[in-house]
Amino acid sequence: MLSVSETAHVEPADLLGRYGSPLYVYDLARVDRAVADLRQALPEGALIHYSLKANPHPELVRAMRRNGCLPEICSTGELDSALEAGFRGEDCLYGGPGKTADEIGRALAAGVNTFSVESLADLARVGAQAQRFGVVARCLLRINGQGTGAGAGLRMTGRPSQFGIDLEDVAVDAQMLTAEGVQVIGLHFFPLTNAADPAGLIAEVVASVRTAAVLQRRWHLPLRLLDLGGGFAAPYGAPGERPDYSGLRAPVEEVLDEELPGWRNGAPHVSFESGRYLVGDSGSLFCTVTDVKESRGTHFAVLDTGINHLGGLAGVGRLPPLRAEPLRPEGRPGRPSELGGPVTLTGPLCTPADVLSRAPRAVPPEPGETLCVPNMGAYGLTASLVGFLSRPAPAEVVVDGGRVVSAGRLELRRHPLRCTPGHPGHPGQPGHPGQPGHPE
Repeated sequence: MLSVSETAHVEPADLLGRYGSPLYVYDLARVDRAVADLRQALPEGALIHYSLKANPHPELVRAMRRNGCLPEICSTGELDSALEAGFRGEDCLYGGPGKTADEIGRALAAGVNTFSVESLADLARVGAQAQRFGVVARCLLRINGQGTGAGAGLRMTGRPSQFGIDLEDVAVDAQMLTAEGVQVIGLHFFPLTNAADPAGLIAEVVASVRTAAVLQRRWHLPLRLLDLGGGFAAPYGAPGERPDYSGLRAPVEEVLDEELPGWRNGAPHVSFESGRYLVGDSGSLFCTVTDVKESRGTHFAVLDTGINHLGGLAGVGRLPPLRAEPLRPEGRPGRPSELGGPVTLTGPLCTPADVLSRAPRAVPPEPGETLCVPNMGAYGLTASLVGFLSRPAPAEVVVDGGRVVSAGRLELRRHPLRCTPGHPGHPGQPGHPGQPGHPE
């Protein structure tokens, strides 16, 4: 939790006065701490990929680069953030289902040469684009394994899924390993995400290592890189601490020594991915109460932020109950209020779906009061309905060591597009306004 007193010695009230409300604040000192904790929990020498989907803010990505992490990206927008943060294209691992020929080409043009492929068709698309650029793309085969049934916030594989190649369908042959434009260099596993139970996560990682070893022996796979995924959890939108995964290193090193004994010398290199664990507790969202009202026995506090600013995949009902705490000076509990009982926290949007929390409150907030939603560094702004109702995004401020590193605001803007010459929509072609065939 990013408390008021721990905001890198920068007072929230001062930041709110300078940049307005609502306001995201990210603390890079907490990012540094999270990377150190995860590195201590992983097998010695393991690579860490930062999943930009959690938060692609360039300053957070730059902090990952400073801490020796590599970028894991799933879009050209995330690629742009990684490059802005100082990474090279060749530092990136590009994954995700449904990669188009255009985005693969853009990635290759930027120097990306390592891809995680989700199907044999995906492998072929990467290979075709690599041939266009006269290069050979290094590819990991993402495997949809059986899984152990460990509890998680969301299972990614181990069942019918758009992610990965089903384990029972894996048939790596010489033709695949020598296909033009690609070189298969290893395997990628990512069975679950947000696994708060360390024992369950350990079981999944151990199972993935054993599966990788079986596939290597069966298909003589050149296993140069083994990506064991992530699943590392973090609290979201409520007070709490990151789980302790310190028990992971020993059993995972043991199974690696047993199944893939060359791993300590880089045969294979072993990597893990994380997003929310690395940045989740680095951020807080500060907002203001605009109205407090009662409607037919239900009390509402309307905030200047809503599901357009708060993430958690709110649009598909994956927003957990939030805990927004008032920023009150020590010893000031708040004015007695005639509003007793639970208070529903809502946003300012014109939809009944804009409900943030129905948690009971001992002291209702007051109009004009500032609230703090902690642990909002991951899946916050860029996982939100930022375009809905065309409201401005909150400011984002990054602090480090008691100073403001950056302050900015994300914007959605329309840009004119130029049609390709020869396309029906290009000036002078049939179908363009003023030309025959255009429906005026």
